[in-house]
Amino acid sequence: MKHLVLAACIGAFTLTTAGVATAQDPATKAAPAKKAPAKKAPAKKAATTETAAVPHGEKWQCELGHVLYIGGNMQRDEVITVNWEGKEYRLPRLSTVTGADRYFDARSGLDLVVIPSKAMLFNKNAGQRLADECQTADMQAGGSAPTQAGALRAPVATPLLVAPPAPAADAAPKP
Repeated sequence: MKHLVLAACIGAFTLTTAGVATAQDPATKAAPAKKAPAKKAPAKKAATTETAAVPHGEKWQCELGHVLYIGGNMQRDEVITVNWEGKEYRLPRLSTVTGADRYFDARSGLDLVVIPSKAMLFNKNAGQRLADECQTADMQAGGSAPTQAGALRAPVATPLLVAPPAPAADAAPKP
């Protein structure tokens, strides 16, 4: 008897849910209008060419054929513009205890470290070095980096510890 009542309940439930499902199908499945596929490939190419920034600033040639462009005055500006692989990044200056100039943007993860002999570009988010041994044409000719650290560095020809000049021997002593 229990099986008969249970089977009747399951059958009634199945009929009511099947009736509701079939009644909702025509309402929810109104003839879907097919849309013509839009030409997305040319639109994406146009968008990428518009977002690719034209490099401006001073060209820094790096090892392995990498090139970056730095816009702004590195001796006085607090924010510089770095063009790396067709994209522009604004990197604010960070103070360091070593004397190196460091520019870091937490959002993009780009970290530019400039010492008098070269510059290095890191991606802190990915944990990798992007470019190394980056130098301007002036640096390749023997100059120093156009940075605060480079401006503070004494020329190589002038030693930092120089003894004061000795008095001339033929000068007469004062009475």
